[in-house]
Amino acid sequence: MLGGVPLEFFIFAATLLGLALFHHNTLPIALAGLGAVLLYKLGISGFKEGPGFAGLTRHIAHEAPALTNLFLLLTGFALLARHFESSRLPEEMPAILPNDWTGGLWLLCIVFVLSAFLDNIAAALIGGTMARHVFKGKVHIGYLTGIVAASNAGGAGSVIGDTTTTMMWISGVAPTTVLRAYIAAIAAFFVFAIPAARQQHKLAPILKNPARGMSWDAIDWWCLVVVGMILTAAITVNVLGNALAPAFMARIPALGLTVWTALLVTALIRQPDWRAASGAVPGAIFLVSLVLTASMMPVESLPAATWKTAFGLGLISAVFDNIPLTALALRQGGYDWGLLAYAVGFGGSMLWFGSSAGVAIAGMYPEAKSAVRWIKAGWYVPLAYVIGFLVMLGILGWQP
Repeated sequence: MLGGVPLEFFIFAATLLGLALFHHNTLPIALAGLGAVLLYKLGISGFKEGPGFAGLTRHIAHEAPALTNLFLLLTGFALLARHFESSRLPEEMPAILPNDWTGGLWLLCIVFVLSAFLDNIAAALIGGTMARHVFKGKVHIGYLTGIVAASNAGGAGSVIGDTTTTMMWISGVAPTTVLRAYIAAIAAFFVFAIPAARQQHKLAPILKNPARGMSWDAIDWWCLVVVGMILTAAITVNVLGNALAPAFMARIPALGLTVWTALLVTALIRQPDWRAASGAVPGAIFLVSLVLTASMMPVESLPAATWKTAFGLGLISAVFDNIPLTALALRQGGYDWGLLAYAVGFGGSMLWFGSSAGVAIAGMYPEAKSAVRWIKAGWYVPLAYVIGFLVMLGILGWQP
């Protein structure tokens, strides 16, 4: 303890500060932070599951399904995004999107809707791929924060759109209860999406080609078929697995394995660009390291379940993995699950490493790894979080 606070938190805070200040060395910093916490837990404080290597082994076994799933999804969806890019549909999208600032707004709407059915990693990567083409590679960091925020907001009210909402569903929270989060998510969307779209339009507007229009013959439809097959497999396993065999889904990285199985099967139609997966590996290792470090923090309980606690958990989600926070809240009970789903689902958008969608986008756009630039350019995302939360609280009140 240091000032009544466990020393692990100071190590974790130093790691996060290092990530914010030295964004060109994020992976070494994350691994160094993980190593420091492991050494401290092994030599001094021990793990929740017990002291020494025995405790570490049990802790890793408990976290392994979620960590493996995260790694497989980040690398697998990177291949899916490359299939989508290879279809050349993103290159044709300027012909169907408005060429004023509303074109960028509609693109963010697409990401929001996709995320209600897909993992937010896939929605963010597809959004990032579309943005790279429609804006000719000139994508504003503020717009990247908008893509991440749209993917997180879109999944906040869907029990298949985010890991935290799926956890609530498995624990007996009704999907209709989680659905209420869309009141906050939609309000937040317009707060961040409009300035993000205007910001992007000022930097690089969508350039239409009205003389040629949409060239349907230029699209590789088989690539789109592959994308559709992979996404259908992922959605089917996510929905049916959590509805019929939630215990199995908790023990096995089923979603990640499904995505990779679908990638290998559909390789008979179109070979994946394996370089995309290798490029996503450092980002995946980074996020897994950060999540594993967060899982070892001695957070055994939360304050009393109030709207203020839920609001605070959303803020903490920007720097602390929202999965263990959600697990603690489910164990404690007494929350308004719709409001909490929005808070922990959208809160991670405020920093690039606060959500898996942010890490995926940063892997595609390395310039997004600057926490200072992320906050400065995407100032409207924290504002959107607060306004969305207050709108839902004002309309529905606190309904534990």
